Amino acid sequence: MEDPHRHQHEDPPKSPTASPPSCTASTCVKCGGPTTFPAPPQPSWPEMSPPPTYRPIRSPAINLPPNNSQAIILAPVPQSQKVPTVSPPYNFQTPSKKIQSPDDIRRFHESDSGKNFLGFVVALSESVRGHKISDPCHESPTVKTILSILQTLTQWIEEIPPVQQAGRYGNVSYRTWHIRLEENSESLMLQFLPDDLKSATIEIVPYLTDSFGNSSRIDYGTGHETNFAAWLYCLARIGVIKEEDYQAVVARVFVSYLELMRKLQLVYCLEPAGSHGVWGLDDYHFLPFIFGSSQLIDHKYMKPKSIHNEDILENFSKEYMYLSCIAFIKKVKKGLFAEHSPLLDDISGVPNWNKVNSGLLKMYKAEVLEKVPIMQHFLFGWLIKWG
Repeated sequence: MEDPHRHQHEDPPKSPTASPPSCTASTCVKCGGPTTFPAPPQPSWPEMSPPPTYRPIRSPAINLPPNNSQAIILAPVPQSQKVPTVSPPYNFQTPSKKIQSPDDIRRFHESDSGKNFLGFVVALSESVRGHKISDPCHESPTVKTILSILQTLTQWIEEIPPVQQAGRYGNVSYRTWHIRLEENSESLMLQFLPDDLKSATIEIVPYLTDSFGNSSRIDYGTGHETNFAAWLYCLARIGVIKEEDYQAVVARVFVSYLELMRKLQLVYCLEPAGSHGVWGLDDYHFLPFIFGSSQLIDHKYMKPKSIHNEDILENFSKEYMYLSCIAFIKKVKKGLFAEHSPLLDDISGVPNWNKVNSGLLKMYKAEVLEKVPIMQHFLFGWLIKWG
């Protein structure tokens, strides 16, 4: 009697393209016909070594920390505003800190001062749209004096070398540099203030002295950078910086400020203040990415993905702030760009610079101007009113 489990057939001709037999169906391994054998059991993975779970290397483009990304995407793009200049009688006062809670943040952003300050940042961004750093622009005597002041601050770094110390961050020589800044800031300011506005130093000096980092913590971050923007805003409020100066304020003054800050960061090893790690845009800066993306809007050849082209970075980083920032990050950070700067890597996938610029403006409002740990140090006086 024939064995019921036997399954006889002629050997079919071997085909080099035949699919590998499945081990999960109750079919013959040679011809694929049905058999009376039960299907073999599915393999069970031992508890100690389950199959690896697939995880994407990184998330889709501009994927911010999960709690805030949707709100940023849906938020309106901030619009530029004209800065109203003050008129006599002047009531300059020592500015003070006011923000302590999310309610205070909301109060600031609903106020005319909060809206106008952000509108000023947008106006600065628009002033360099489509312009290289070296493009000729109107440079007023005030702008030239501010550039001279920044050059003086840079020279002080040469005069105050870092001391030898064991710590990786925070060279104590920075405190000496900062003390000199505090001692000389008023006289530096009087170089360009007209006689009727010399009393403004009481209000605008604190913004300047807090624009280059914190001397006790020896750190620097986007809050200090925002104070520099607030100092420039105050100068616009008192009329010593005018709208026709905006392009020079970005392409000359802010570029010089950025170069000074990079030197301070490298020489004195300033710690990143409140760094978001890989979730952040950059350890120290935000505004040059806004201004730099505006410069590149409608550029014929350079797209957001061009940041991965080393030749473009080498040849154009001196003309475009965004590329300058990317080149600097690649110089000071080791490893794959997508690993140490995933957000910037994601942004490189955005189709055009216009979208990058509008997205960064929304992100600046949400991730810098609406964050209590950053804005708790922001100053309010007569020029930037509270409430």
